[in-house]
Amino acid sequence: MQCSWKAVLLLALASIAIQYTAIRTFTAKSFHTCPGLAEAGLAERLCEEGPTLAYNVSRKTHILILATTRSGSSFVGQLFNQHLDVFYLFEPLYHVQNTLIPRFTQGKSPADRRVMLGASRDLLRSLYDCDLYFLENYIKPPPVNHTTDRIFRRGASRVLCSRPVCDPPGSADLVLEEGDCVRKCGVLNLTVAAEACRERSHVAIKTVRVPEVNDLRALVEDPRLNLKVIQLVRDPRGILASRSETFRDTYRLWRLWYGTGRKPYNLDVTQLTTVCEDFSNSVSTGLTRPPWLKGKYMLVRYEDLARNPMKKTEEIYGFLGIPLDSHVARWIQNNTRGDPALGKHNSRIPRLWRCCLSVCLSLVAAPGPVMADKSYGFLIDLGVHQ
Repeated sequence: MQCSWKAVLLLALASIAIQYTAIRTFTAKSFHTCPGLAEAGLAERLCEEGPTLAYNVSRKTHILILATTRSGSSFVGQLFNQHLDVFYLFEPLYHVQNTLIPRFTQGKSPADRRVMLGASRDLLRSLYDCDLYFLENYIKPPPVNHTTDRIFRRGASRVLCSRPVCDPPGSADLVLEEGDCVRKCGVLNLTVAAEACRERSHVAIKTVRVPEVNDLRALVEDPRLNLKVIQLVRDPRGILASRSETFRDTYRLWRLWYGTGRKPYNLDVTQLTTVCEDFSNSVSTGLTRPPWLKGKYMLVRYEDLARNPMKKTEEIYGFLGIPLDSHVARWIQNNTRGDPALGKHNSRIPRLWRCCLSVCLSLVAAPGPVMADKSYGFLIDLGVHQ
């Protein structure tokens, strides 16, 4: 029997349409465990109809710390890094930015942002599935036989610097300082690291390279994930003060303005206003409690965490439904006392910046819901689990 080319083409298009519809249906629906299958020993099966309890294929709790530079995110990251049952990664999206976005543009254009966000979501989804090979696409030079010494801030991850991923000399429970990790551990074997990831019940990732919680909607709604977002916010004036001291060349004009009282004509105010806009958009979304974010979002103020780190950490772990590890509690006790000049976090730190910037300088950004003291303080009452 002979068919015209038009008929063949129509059949091909129809087949593609059917496959696309099936894929969209699969990814859009929430899956549940089938009632009665557990008793039959088939608990791994999925059903579209069933109890209201959503089924998470990986059975892991995925955690994303959403923050901006110099907002205290490294400290919050350590609250998960110290947990023995958490696989923690420090800024893996650095590799995406470093590969896709030219340094001189700093990723400011809308096109750069779209490219960065699309690649970032794909990488995050893979990392939460413990697929570390996907990261190789963004590592320069490319890993050889799945081994590399170019992982950004590898030493900030406890798992990547301890056995079996690393086999340093000394006792089995030796914990290496970040500066010693690469020197004593050598190259990182991504295969072994992926195995260590799969052995743990939870995956936590910190990033300052996703501007708003809205950018994470595709991941939050993904039925294959159990993603919860911890958004860390800090008074933008404190962020500016910290950046001015840490990145002295980049923020030189801000310090000049403060020192002379005269605003430099070529000052890039977007270095601060962008932070305020992202905070405003993201927090507004979180506090309106959209259905897709319900039970998936917690707002944490850096100032509250610094004043009472143990209490706030207990609240965070309670929101996540994860038991608080004794190692985390011990780390908090050891790292929230002493002179802040030594890098310790205590209740004095959030107030130190207030004497460093003038009121004029602190209000350079356009008025917004997180800029003024009253509005920012308002988040104390509303910044709860959403």
